Amino acid sequence: MLTLKRLPQSLLLALYGGAFLLPAHAQDTAPTAPIPPAAAAAEGSNMQSVSIVGSRRVGSSSAIDTPVPVDTISMTKATEQGGQFDLAQILTNVSPSFNSTRQTGADGADLVDSAALRGLGSDQTLVLVNGKRRHTTALVNLFGARNRGNTGTDMNAIPVMAIRNVQVLRDGAAAQYGSDAIAGVINIELKKNLGCELVTGFGQYTEGDGDNYLASAYCGVAVGGGVLGITGEYYDRGRSNRAEEGNPRIIGDTKSQNSTLYLNGEFPAGPGKAYVTAGVQNRDASSAAWAREGIGSDDIPSRNSAAMYPNGFVPFINGDIDDRWGTAGYRFKLGEWNTDLSQTIGYNRMRYNIANTLNASIANLDLSRGGRGISARQFDAGGFSFRQATTNLDFSRFYEGLGMGTNIAFGLEHRRENYKIRAGEPGSYIDADGVGVGGNAGSQGFPGFQPSDATDSDRHSNAAYLDVETDLSERFKLQAALRHERYSDFGSTTTGKLAGGFRLAPTLLLRGSASTGFRAPSLQQVYFSSTFTDFVSGQPLDVVLAPNGGRVANAAGIPRLKEEESKSYTLGLTWSPSQATSLTADLYRINIDDRIVLSGRFDADNYPALGATLQQLGVGQAQFFVNSVDTKTEGLDVTVSNRASVGAGRLNTFLALNFSKTEVTGVHAPSALRGFEDVLLSERERLFIEEGAPRRKATLGFDYSQGKWETALRIIHFGPQTLGTFSGPPVPNQYYKARTSADLSLTWSLNDKTKFTVGGTNIFNVKPSEQDPNETDNGFKYESVQFGLNGAAWFARLAHRF
Repeated sequence: MLTLKRLPQSLLLALYGGAFLLPAHAQDTAPTAPIPPAAAAAEGSNMQSVSIVGSRRVGSSSAIDTPVPVDTISMTKATEQGGQFDLAQILTNVSPSFNSTRQTGADGADLVDSAALRGLGSDQTLVLVNGKRRHTTALVNLFGARNRGNTGTDMNAIPVMAIRNVQVLRDGAAAQYGSDAIAGVINIELKKNLGCELVTGFGQYTEGDGDNYLASAYCGVAVGGGVLGITGEYYDRGRSNRAEEGNPRIIGDTKSQNSTLYLNGEFPAGPGKAYVTAGVQNRDASSAAWAREGIGSDDIPSRNSAAMYPNGFVPFINGDIDDRWGTAGYRFKLGEWNTDLSQTIGYNRMRYNIANTLNASIANLDLSRGGRGISARQFDAGGFSFRQATTNLDFSRFYEGLGMGTNIAFGLEHRRENYKIRAGEPGSYIDADGVGVGGNAGSQGFPGFQPSDATDSDRHSNAAYLDVETDLSERFKLQAALRHERYSDFGSTTTGKLAGGFRLAPTLLLRGSASTGFRAPSLQQVYFSSTFTDFVSGQPLDVVLAPNGGRVANAAGIPRLKEEESKSYTLGLTWSPSQATSLTADLYRINIDDRIVLSGRFDADNYPALGATLQQLGVGQAQFFVNSVDTKTEGLDVTVSNRASVGAGRLNTFLALNFSKTEVTGVHAPSALRGFEDVLLSERERLFIEEGAPRRKATLGFDYSQGKWETALRIIHFGPQTLGTFSGPPVPNQYYKARTSADLSLTWSLNDKTKFTVGGTNIFNVKPSEQDPNETDNGFKYESVQFGLNGAAWFARLAHRF
């Protein structure tokens, strides 16, 4: 991490849409400027130091221009005045390169909002907290998810109140931080300043549902010569429903109740400083599955019971999610070297309970034996967990006499991971009547994990890195990194990075980078196993997702998973024509080979060799994780910020744009599947990869403050998306036209410590383009696209500092 000792004028916070952005590219020679009051109040005495992800440089430096693009987004405005209540939605509406889609009708993916950068997968973005690796979720996104087949980091497990800022490194950084950093790195820096603050909030869609209640508090207290920051939050998000009148489906936000506690502190200890961060969240969430029609409808009778739900029913997939994360470490001097020894542990567990449901095969068997046709209405469907423990030992030293200043850093990392799947109770998965009709067995809505799915799998890895940053002259700086990692399950990999910045003029910096990267297959992708019921054009079909190395995968000739490999290039410039205005523009290209994807579904018709095996399992289709796709992503990021005096007040303006295009450049089927490339990656699955996120996105923000009043207007533009259909050609693809929404808020400062804000999000009630419900993943007229489908909402917040 690079520590900046003071903030120059061109790093002034440019407000847009409830957050401040600090483009990290200005000259240290510029005079120090006053910090805006809201930001200064948020950061207190700690505001004079800003850590920049992507650099391990310490000590003073003659320039703070970063050779790679880094955005620093303060959470002060979002916490006190923003219209979004969770981190994923805040960043979606603030950072154009950030993608997160709130799912509906996607089973477990409805309960966790995955996040990604530059249109790539959620597991190709590394998330750090205070510079330390954060664990991913135990969930694998399978249905409807834009991050199909990926695991990801649950951004909403961290309360916004606990966050000082979010730093987004828009560049490949696997050589610096290891696996997952192909698209970039997000570092979440937590608060540890003295003082207390409290925020309460309420929001609701204008259609009268989806109530949001928020109560969050932070208090930084002096402990042992240091500071301990304590954050507690309760967030209750209500269910929304956009299904048409008469449609038994429930389409909209899931119901979610989050209780979260976070600690973050640093304390003098002997010759150094001890630090600790710990967080825990319990989330009770509930997602609505496909509706089952009443008896006598066109629905398959075997999926219902006349005695239980004669008029049909909607099963609920309830998830009990526990998330734990903690770091303990010690920073000290070892001779002339700054040394950091730390231990980080992360844990994520999801347990499924399926309610308002039945096992139709049990009801049918009961009926055939003279009973009423009754089954239990609720089942423990099992679940999964993921645990990650990371040990780091880092050394860094700045040499003033080497060149015009050189920082050398090196370190070691050891990581252990464990993934478990727990089977559900028998009633959640058995086929009691033995009929074998599609959709008959197991709990309706989500069949439980079977004993054959259960796993308890481990792996470990070791890494060593070397990182050098040097100022070759007053104008030219260079950064180089080399990293070697060895995994217990697939072998070793070595990656490197070279980046540089050259000052063409006092106000103009040219920068660029080239790097190689990798992403290790997640344990979730290797060992996930499930037999489930999916609906194609409204019809049920039993599908097995076969684990890598298992019976079905081996029969299909699927090789063992290995790492993805990438090559990343960036070229950009920064321009600061005045102390109040800054501009950045960065071109990028990311090539990924052997990308891990969830295959299409193979059956006896499109792959006859698998027919006998599938028949023995009693399933209709099978799919796998496989290293078979090469992709190329090209794009452009642009940011412009300005601060100006207008009348008696001050106007902050910010514009950010992202243009990104991902293309599948090759499909390499394993030898046993050659000739079946169109099944391995159908057009529908290809479009999920290429257009899972809009190919362009822009945010334009205005904030005007005068006296006790402040008004914020944010305009967000989402470009068009084309998604596939189940039927495929000649049925037209789903085409979502470009959409633009606007958020507006008004804040009144009652006094220096208290603010009251009211406002609206998507105030013009814009919704996605309508599609054929028979061709969408969720069976509704809109897919779960990033733009959202709920429409306009209003909110109010009250913030107070003690």
